[in-house]
Amino acid sequence: MWTKWPRGEVSTGIAGVRQVADGSQETTHCHRHAAVSDRRDFLRQSAFGFGASTLGFLMSREAPAADIVNPLTPKSPHFVGRAQRVIFLFMTGGPSHLDTFDPKPELTRFDGQPLPDSFKADGLNLQFMKATDGKLMASPFTFKKYGESGLEIADIFPHLARQADDLAVVRSCHHESFIHGPALGLLNTGSTQLGHPTTGAWVTYGLGCATENLPAYLVMTDGAYRAGPAVSYGSGFLPAIYQGTPLRAEGTPISNLIPAGGAAPQRKMLDALAHWNGRFQSDRPDDSRLAAQLSNYELAYRMQMATPDLIDLSREPAHIKELYGTESAPTAKFGRMCLLARRMVERGVRFIQLFNNDWDGHGECAANHQTNASRIDQPIAGLLADLKQRGLLDSTLVVWAGEFGRTPVMQGSKGRDHSPYGFSVWLAGGGIKGGQAIGATDDFGFRAVERKVHVHDLHATMMAALGFDHEQLTFHFEGRARRLTDVFGNAIPELLI
Repeated sequence: MWTKWPRGEVSTGIAGVRQVADGSQETTHCHRHAAVSDRRDFLRQSAFGFGASTLGFLMSREAPAADIVNPLTPKSPHFVGRAQRVIFLFMTGGPSHLDTFDPKPELTRFDGQPLPDSFKADGLNLQFMKATDGKLMASPFTFKKYGESGLEIADIFPHLARQADDLAVVRSCHHESFIHGPALGLLNTGSTQLGHPTTGAWVTYGLGCATENLPAYLVMTDGAYRAGPAVSYGSGFLPAIYQGTPLRAEGTPISNLIPAGGAAPQRKMLDALAHWNGRFQSDRPDDSRLAAQLSNYELAYRMQMATPDLIDLSREPAHIKELYGTESAPTAKFGRMCLLARRMVERGVRFIQLFNNDWDGHGECAANHQTNASRIDQPIAGLLADLKQRGLLDSTLVVWAGEFGRTPVMQGSKGRDHSPYGFSVWLAGGGIKGGQAIGATDDFGFRAVERKVHVHDLHATMMAALGFDHEQLTFHFEGRARRLTDVFGNAIPELLI
């Protein structure tokens, strides 16, 4: 009801009724701009607000849990999946499949010779050279068969080779970009365009959070985030609460974790912030950023108790530290990251991504890969073995990938250029049939030719292991239902249990 007040203001205040001297009644309006004549008039008008506050409090206490919307509440997937969480091991820079998981005897046979004419006709685009310019270059590493499955792995991974029967290698992965930025986008977000959610954000959106004291999505790197935060752990067009939380691999994982004045002043400050920000947010219900920030404040408060325990490795027994290689170079840094990943799994974190830098072997590809493998081989093998002995591997999907592979033709004298036309990734753990290789590249390893697996197929398989139909896990944005796999992709049935 609109009322013209003596001050000339317009109000939408609460209407009431009061008795006047002649016995009649008149309508009154109480609002925050109304002038008051005395203390009694003030209390009369304020009473409406007191009642509303009390009613709201009582209703919030009586409301069923389903009416209180928490975007991180644990959710059920579309069907029962074997995996409940993901550890994504990302090798930034593009590891060469030819020097890791895809042996090519013919490449060794024709080492130093020009690329055959049949490849020249394809017009394959590369980043820094023409495919026809370089000569074929064999891998300097030896491939051997390991485990009961006989899976072939390069000798730069002696520790990981012991886990061969748990690995499912996809040798025919491919996509469309030979440039780092767009390729990193494809592997991490399913798109070459900015503004799309990362895989971890989709998993968190679909499954919610299984821990109250830690973020659902944690990220660590032993170098820089080459693609930047948005592509590395951003939420894109999903609500901001689903973005990842980065932790440092060395030193203090989170700045200002322990409040200088203790917990009590921190709690008082957060309560005040929640009050005023809540009032501000009520006028902006469609802006998820403030809601995410409020949630982050509360989560940060709880993390002050939970995180010190998470990051304290001093109580880990010596044989576990030795398993991961946390106490000596060159494995100490990534070993600590992998050990923290296992501890995150135990505490209910849904999606953990570890970035390793840098596999960009343009110059000395063999030396680059030997160095990087010496840093990650023991930690990753230790992580798989530790998860398995604790009964956690069956419910934890582990994925190893880079943004693309590398060329069989040499760049310069000892390097390899980028190649998205055929490369290797591997999966292990929850929902995956280990001890097998899926698909194949051609005789030289340039293109995927058998059982081709697009990145969208890889993402669809990851979602299927978690219990999701990737076509149904969607979010409405800019007029259509968006999904991680864009408009195509299929789960790989050969990989799934």
